[in-house]
Amino acid sequence: MDRPERLLTPPFVFTIVAELGVFLTIGMLLPVLPVYAKDELGAGSIGIGIAVAAVSPTALLFQPLVGQLGDRRGRRLLVVSGPLVVAGTVASYTFASSLWALVGLRLLGGLGEALLYVGAATIVTDLAPADRRGEAMSLYSLGLWGGLALGPVLGEAVLGDARYDAVWLTAAAFSLAAAFVAMTIPETRPAAGTRPAHRPRLLHPAAIRPGLVLVTTIFGFAGFNTFVALYARQLGLDGAGPVFFLFSGIVVAVRFFGRRLPDRLGAKRAAGSALVLLTVGLLAIGLWNQPIGLYLGTSIFALGAALAFPALMTLAISGADDFDRSSVVGTFSACADVGFALGALTLGGVASLVGYDGVFLFSAGFAAFGMVVLARLPTHVPVRALEAA
Repeated sequence: MDRPERLLTPPFVFTIVAELGVFLTIGMLLPVLPVYAKDELGAGSIGIGIAVAAVSPTALLFQPLVGQLGDRRGRRLLVVSGPLVVAGTVASYTFASSLWALVGLRLLGGLGEALLYVGAATIVTDLAPADRRGEAMSLYSLGLWGGLALGPVLGEAVLGDARYDAVWLTAAAFSLAAAFVAMTIPETRPAAGTRPAHRPRLLHPAAIRPGLVLVTTIFGFAGFNTFVALYARQLGLDGAGPVFFLFSGIVVAVRFFGRRLPDRLGAKRAAGSALVLLTVGLLAIGLWNQPIGLYLGTSIFALGAALAFPALMTLAISGADDFDRSSVVGTFSACADVGFALGALTLGGVASLVGYDGVFLFSAGFAAFGMVVLARLPTHVPVRALEAA
């Protein structure tokens, strides 16, 4: 029996470490930035929302372009320059004396996040054996989740009695360290001489349909993130901290211990299972209006969320050649931002019309629609079957 190709090589691990560094920066800002905008810059609720969300437009707009850059100039350029941009913009918060100066820096920071995210995800898929890409994406996401889990705790600890500059500089230092780590990663782009000639495409077609399915999964995640805290209080709970902890714990556990599920089940079957779990979980939250319903529904929803991204990314990557991989990642990751923005814009109106439980029921219907889109995607032949043929 042949031994599987090694996945956890030093470049693979260093890529995840670089990703972790940048997402520690992002995580540190999450609990601190709204307070800074309100207390130090005098921003109201709308201004706070703009400041927090300002990274999203540039990240969304630049991800497809960054993908093309990665295919033409290499992935290493992205994972080195991205953390440097993030470090420079976050350190510059120390000079942001107005809300609009902060918003401008946030917009620029979105470019850095796009560079890092697309570059790191592409390197991970470049390095992974073809039949272990689902596992690779599961491990890759642990850097993101680790940063977003640990960053807020560290940010509040450093903040103390309004030490905002200390937060900005500490957060920037993590991204600067990530850039130095990224410098040790070798280039993984295929040799230029073997690249087939075709016109560059802003949106890669291989990522469009898996990306549309991703939109239907992220839509519900946006509703969960935005309204579960309010819904938990409506159900008589003191807050949603334990709910978020349960969700994150399940996602991390499945991504680590079940990291090979997308490869063993097949990417399309794993994605279908994820959509079923997402739909059932959201229905349970919306229909069983009791704390136990919220916790049970969250557990099921988290299982689906853990499977969805690695499976759909694997499905997108398998539909393109090696030379377009960064473009595929750029297009696919932009779809995640589309799903989050669409969910945030739509579900606020749903909540005002039918209440918080209606948000989860509407999101369940959206996830169910994703099954229709997924059913029309081709099932790619496993790599080992192709090699044996």
